[in-house]
Amino acid sequence: MTRPPDPSAPLRIAVVGHTNAGKTSLLRTLTRRVDFGEVSSRPGTTRHVEAVVLRVEGRDAVRFLDTPGLEDAVALLAHVGTLPGDTRLARIRSFLAGPEARGSFEQEAKVLRALVDEADAAFVVIDTREPVLPKYRDEIELLAACGRPLMPVLNFMRDPASREEPWRSMLAESGLHAVVRFDAAAPFTGAERDLYTDLGTLLPQRREELRAVIAHVEREADERRAEACRLIAAQLVDCAALRDEIQGADWDDPARRQRAVEQLREKARARAQRGVEALLSLYGFRAGDAAEAPLPALEGRNSADLFNPDLLKRAGLQLGSGAVVGAALGVVADLAVGGASLGAGAALGGTLGGLLSQGWGPFGRRVMGLLSGVHELSVEDAALYVMAQQQLHLVHALEQRGHGADAPPVAASGGAPGHGHGDGDDDDAMRSVARAVVATRPARAHPEWARQGGLRERLAGPSGEYTETVDAAADALQDAASALGTRAA
Repeated sequence: MTRPPDPSAPLRIAVVGHTNAGKTSLLRTLTRRVDFGEVSSRPGTTRHVEAVVLRVEGRDAVRFLDTPGLEDAVALLAHVGTLPGDTRLARIRSFLAGPEARGSFEQEAKVLRALVDEADAAFVVIDTREPVLPKYRDEIELLAACGRPLMPVLNFMRDPASREEPWRSMLAESGLHAVVRFDAAAPFTGAERDLYTDLGTLLPQRREELRAVIAHVEREADERRAEACRLIAAQLVDCAALRDEIQGADWDDPARRQRAVEQLREKARARAQRGVEALLSLYGFRAGDAAEAPLPALEGRNSADLFNPDLLKRAGLQLGSGAVVGAALGVVADLAVGGASLGAGAALGGTLGGLLSQGWGPFGRRVMGLLSGVHELSVEDAALYVMAQQQLHLVHALEQRGHGADAPPVAASGGAPGHGHGDGDDDDAMRSVARAVVATRPARAHPEWARQGGLRERLAGPSGEYTETVDAAADALQDAASALGTRAA
């Protein structure tokens, strides 16, 4: 006899469907558990029922059961129809007690047993790229016979091969009218909220718990966004603090000077890559997941180098003399480096273009007035601006990316946020990114900040000027992310 629901126990949801419909991918996306299960385009990857828990306010709120794919629903439905029982559920129980559940229909038995004995409801994951075949109709009939509320989840909806309408018609014919559009590769904005809201309609006695889950999901998204902006800000501060010395004789030799500049570039690139890895980890991806879920912001990343001359030129204009951000920033070239101010910023019109015209390049700043003849190179503001844009673009991709892709998506055009067509949101974002760069100014006087451990370790350390600088840059980056509307709720 089925036990009544226990309000203090976690809600139990079986995730069911035909083989390779994206069940594990859906769960990874919902839980941000990168280590859960195996995602693959090979059929029948999940062979056993596996559980993953979603915790809310320190307690287990939802227990998801990832089940194997249904492989032979047609034959099983015919077999169940021959078994004793006055109801469909009784015949399902007869099957589960019989020898076939341990033999030829072992995989299907695992699914039905999880639904009958362990679950309060089920997400029925449907690969909408598949045609609506008789075997899928039989799957729905088998699942419905288990007597649990079913919530169909239409998966891979963004794929051009998706067949949404035929699937909706078939589900309606089977009495399933509450359907959620999802995509484990690129979830729709609000899809998680819709999933739990509609489930609350099917399980009214658990509606308050599901509202708490929705609030938790949205709160976590906000917290991830804030943490992402802090990681980017720490990376910008780290790069702003970078300082390399070059002797006067080496400075005067173009080849040796270029080698020194390239060494500084590599240090900045390495820090940017560590930032990418930190963001991937924050959003529940691993570096190797690119084969499972290629990320648009990483496609062609090498060609969008931090020191790409075109990007740096645009960034220089936006930071210094662009009509959009110039007035808001004032003189940004007049920065203190090692205690010696460039001082020439105002005379040059406050633009990086003025610095470029003197031949110092966009990736280093010549320190004036050093009588020792030792020059110092640091990462130019334009490169920091490009870095911030690229990292925000990555956040944009991660916030809209699930764990179910098996083919590279079309990369977004433009390369990074802030290169739009001049609408208000883009203008606000550009101003905010520029404010983040300006907020890193204190780092120019603290080369030791570039030598102290990793980003996360320093962010967790005691408060001080470093933390205040990171926080100021992070606040500006959050404004930029909000202006761009990057969060997929």
